[in-house]
Amino acid sequence: MPHRSEHGRLIRTSIAAAVGLSLAVTGCTASRQHSAATVEQHAPTAPVAPQPTPTANANPGPEPALGATTLPVRLPTPLSRLGAVPVNHRILLVGGLLANQQTTSSIEVFDPRAMTVSSAGHLPTPTHDAGSALLGDHAMIVGGGSASSTSTVQAVSLTGTASISGNLPAPRSDDAAASDGATLYIVGGYDGARELPDILATTDGRTFRPVGRLAVTVRYAAAYVDGNSLWIFGGEHNGQPTTDIQRFNRQTGQTSIAAHLPRPLAHEGVAVIGGHILLLGGTDGSHPQNTIYSFDPTTGAVTVVGSLPEAVSDMGVSVVDQTAYIIGGEALTAEQTVAPTTAIVAVAYRDVTPAAQSTGSPNPPFDGHLLIADRGNNRLLLVDARGHIVWQFPAQGAAASSFYFPDDAFFVDHGRAILSNQEGNNTIIEIAYPTGQTLRSYGKPGVAGSGAGLLHEPDDAYRLANGLTTVADANNCRVLVIGQDGRIVHQIGRTGDCVHRPPVSLGYPNGDTPLQDGNLLISEVNGSWISEYTLTDRLVWTVHLPLTYPSDPQQIGPDRYIVADYAKPGAIIEFDRAGRILWEYRVTAGRGMLDHPSLAEVLPTGFICVNDDYRHRVVIIDPSSQQIVWQYGIDDTSGTAPGLLNTPDGFDLLGPGGTTPTHPWTG
Repeated sequence: MPHRSEHGRLIRTSIAAAVGLSLAVTGCTASRQHSAATVEQHAPTAPVAPQPTPTANANPGPEPALGATTLPVRLPTPLSRLGAVPVNHRILLVGGLLANQQTTSSIEVFDPRAMTVSSAGHLPTPTHDAGSALLGDHAMIVGGGSASSTSTVQAVSLTGTASISGNLPAPRSDDAAASDGATLYIVGGYDGARELPDILATTDGRTFRPVGRLAVTVRYAAAYVDGNSLWIFGGEHNGQPTTDIQRFNRQTGQTSIAAHLPRPLAHEGVAVIGGHILLLGGTDGSHPQNTIYSFDPTTGAVTVVGSLPEAVSDMGVSVVDQTAYIIGGEALTAEQTVAPTTAIVAVAYRDVTPAAQSTGSPNPPFDGHLLIADRGNNRLLLVDARGHIVWQFPAQGAAASSFYFPDDAFFVDHGRAILSNQEGNNTIIEIAYPTGQTLRSYGKPGVAGSGAGLLHEPDDAYRLANGLTTVADANNCRVLVIGQDGRIVHQIGRTGDCVHRPPVSLGYPNGDTPLQDGNLLISEVNGSWISEYTLTDRLVWTVHLPLTYPSDPQQIGPDRYIVADYAKPGAIIEFDRAGRILWEYRVTAGRGMLDHPSLAEVLPTGFICVNDDYRHRVVIIDPSSQQIVWQYGIDDTSGTAPGLLNTPDGFDLLGPGGTTPTHPWTG
């Protein structure tokens, strides 16, 4: 499937309505008929027990769940390391770092009710990486810097009027600010030479007094005032993110390490919604994160409660009307670099029905269970036709796992195992079903390469009937056939040569579907080509299609194929070897629109199942009516709760008796 490379994608409203509403859409239709269509050994991991299948009369009602939605309104320019402070149901956006690495003095106002961002003025002094919080009726911008750290403290009113209100005792940037409305605390930071241990407080924004010291010096932490406690979450210590959660007792002036995060974290945001203290995004020191944690101050427990649509750090975070808004920040780009973004994401608890719903027919759209590679949540889900989760990997509540970025997942060995390529982790992993034991893997986690035993963004790993494994090694522009001993048996395409020049080279392959005749159906992003090759790299046929980004073609008849167009708006088309378009689903607006669909397959019922990646859902379409008749996931809303997904990037149907009806000759 597509991936986050220079050819691919980025890596990151109300949802009270139940999942899977009937959607009327428009598009082109045509008559259609289908025929049936180094191996490293691992010690077993802890078993993952299948969850019990819900009873037939189960009828779950709405449950509160945390969802994240990318809003249609955006910042006028990419921006990170800004201050975001709520004032009178609006959010002041102050300072920050532009995409050209210039520090800005701009003041803007985001109005969540009107969904507008407007200019309001400028700071006296440009700054970024400053602490920001509300004190009285002014947003206080404390320290930060441009070319160097500053001691300047600036006050901004809702109208955008800004002035210098005072100075810190010494320059301080990378600091965190937290306020109870009457007292503002400044935590940690950097003076240009060292991390600062002292905690400062002010009640007027002009004079600052030391009130305590950190147990561990940090910069780029998140801070929050809760009663008598000032909590300091993570941050960088000596240049590395930490797991420490520090508590400053406002009465005694003492600071202690009270708890730990599951993983090192810095540059994150903190927000409180409905009494829940949430930690949002951040970085682990290598990559931005999309995890949302909840922190319980009474027990010190930290749990994963949701996920952001994109991994992001160094953003502005503010709460208005029980919704947290994540504004700008630094996200992964298509070139896998980190750069400021214009996105605004809303995070809120909503009532979600933890199930899918079918519309238009009393019969279920499939028989069996649907496996979903929930890439943004680093998990695999198995759901029934009612949308109930009957199994997941890693198990719910399991300890932190190395399972990362499952781009695809297919059943193998008659439903007794699952083969998944972890595209962003540069590995292929085989998992026993249902125990969850890791059986084999290929590639070195987190290491991209083209040498022996290495991959670079592997896509669509399949197990052939003879035990060989195929994979589109996308960024190396080759398709590999791997033996059970981990040696490369065959290779299609020349490593690093990413131009469509059959049979010598492939133009960035992202699909390698095995065919019933033993050949492979390969999609090439560069130039939008679909080709059939033998395992020994002989070209059978090739055709160019009028698509933006062909993704994961499948054969559905003697001379009929289906492929997703990974774009926005996206499309599903059926074609023949001559390149004629035989059927098309292409909706350009509304709920029927697809946003970067990555895989489409025809189910035994004749319906078409589609990963709609960036709308965070898997949908099933009736090709005759062009309506969505089944859906798991909620439109444009990411999350980890039952009924929610985050960038689902692969699926497979497990039929009765361990059958795999969409790829019977490989499953």
